[in-house]
Amino acid sequence: MRRVLSGLVLLLAVLAGTTAAAAEPATETVHYTFDGPSPLTDVSGHGHDLTPVSRFGGAFTTVAHNGGQALVFPSPCHAEPCPRIALRAATTTGLNPGRRPLRYGASVRLAADQTTKGENVLQKGFSAQGSQYKLQIDGLAGRPSCVLVDDRRPQIHAAISNVGVADDRWHTLECRRAGSRLSILVDGVTRGRATVPADLSVSNRRPFSLGGKGSYPDNDQFQGILDEVWVRIG
Repeated sequence: MRRVLSGLVLLLAVLAGTTAAAAEPATETVHYTFDGPSPLTDVSGHGHDLTPVSRFGGAFTTVAHNGGQALVFPSPCHAEPCPRIALRAATTTGLNPGRRPLRYGASVRLAADQTTKGENVLQKGFSAQGSQYKLQIDGLAGRPSCVLVDDRRPQIHAAISNVGVADDRWHTLECRRAGSRLSILVDGVTRGRATVPADLSVSNRRPFSLGGKGSYPDNDQFQGILDEVWVRIG
């Protein structure tokens, strides 16, 4: 009898573990370190490699950072046509979080003379067309913010940092969405929060982009240095 009970306990434990594993949502990640001979490779192994889209001579260069490389985007330009460049991964539904928990971030370096009304660090989707998640840096103070837009309701939800990062120093930025809470962290410290609908869902067929929306004039061009970009879903 004791052996039977022990076997039953073991079977229940295995079944419980199997059920928990089946219920746990899959985690899709993307990670760019910009190191090595192929700096636009997704080192997470999920294959979301980047391809530049550019216009008017827009290009990136590399600079040494933390034993590896970081990407330098075009300098500020005040007379059109200006150099434009964005880095895009192929359109994929694998980077759509839906309603699941979502974290994403990057390391940035931005000087005071490199700020604009809006610079996109990373994004998937557009606020006016479908849904979106985005990390941006806005205004003369260079205040970062995290943005979410639902795939059914066009309202923009933003968690805006109460501190700026345009001081020509490296800063880590992170956005976190869990249920109805959206937070932005600067250098590991929560600097802003927003409440979002608990059923807010981000799901679109748009590409994942870094440094801008595209290569057209109003592309919200990022003008600083970028490193360690990542997304974690689930």
